[in-house]
Amino acid sequence: MGFYVIRRLLSAIPTLFIIITISFFLIRLAPGGPFDLERPLEAKVMENLRKIYKLDEPLWYQYWLYVSALLRGDLGPSFFFRDFTIGELFARGLPISIRLGLSALTLAVVVGGILGVIAAFRQNSATDYAVVGLATFGITVPTFVVAPILQIVFGLSLAWLPVGGWNDGAMRNTILPIVTLALPQVAVVARMTRAAMIEVLRSNHIRTLRANGLPLGVIVSHALRGAALPVVSYLGPAAAALLTGSVVVETIFGIPGIGRYFVEGALNRDYTLVMGTVIVIAVFVLVFNLLVDLVYALIDPRVRYE
Repeated sequence: MGFYVIRRLLSAIPTLFIIITISFFLIRLAPGGPFDLERPLEAKVMENLRKIYKLDEPLWYQYWLYVSALLRGDLGPSFFFRDFTIGELFARGLPISIRLGLSALTLAVVVGGILGVIAAFRQNSATDYAVVGLATFGITVPTFVVAPILQIVFGLSLAWLPVGGWNDGAMRNTILPIVTLALPQVAVVARMTRAAMIEVLRSNHIRTLRANGLPLGVIVSHALRGAALPVVSYLGPAAAALLTGSVVVETIFGIPGIGRYFVEGALNRDYTLVMGTVIVIAVFVLVFNLLVDLVYALIDPRVRYE
């Protein structure tokens, strides 16, 4: 197992290098630059800014400077938030996005898993149809519709929760963003768990357990091991997306996570900010895909990485 992990980590290095290279040149193909404003700067000021940030150098040399700094752990300065480096922005925003994403992911796994198991054991019943209907609704309705509805109902009409703001991570301020992030994932996990559980419940070993009159809890625990595999596969990229922030949710609720940095960086041609966000997301995806493969081996004894 240890050699497999080392091999996967080593293979992730060229993958990350390719992502960095493509992103570096792709962002520079977009028209405009980081200092192109509605009211243009004076030519001398623009020249000095480009010289300070090395934008007057050839593109290949800019790439070499960026990769060299990246190898030292330096993500560079922000072109838009000029008083901060990318590392400082992420040090402030990434823990917030991780907290929201981890809470939403936990809620999705628990609630979605329970709903999927209940629907599978009551297949073709009213409960099953209700779970499938709610899951379909949760998948089809986008977060930019769900978030304002929750704000209107629970923030303005009932006045139970604040409609936005972070307030140093107070529980009341995190409930609506977490629920908004979790609802689509709850729907997906519920549907995947239901489908996998139905297939596992029809397998021979589960029929044997039922024939021997074992308690329902024992049957569920055995069935969940087989049904968890497709859910675990989905949770890898889903976890990476949730933990690196949601642009829509963080913007609507005014949360200072890193999700909004990607959009702000792209709109303002903040090359280093966009690159930093891409690198963080890529690292999360690679790490969580590795964790998914390791969890596979723990759940299914037939999977071995020797």
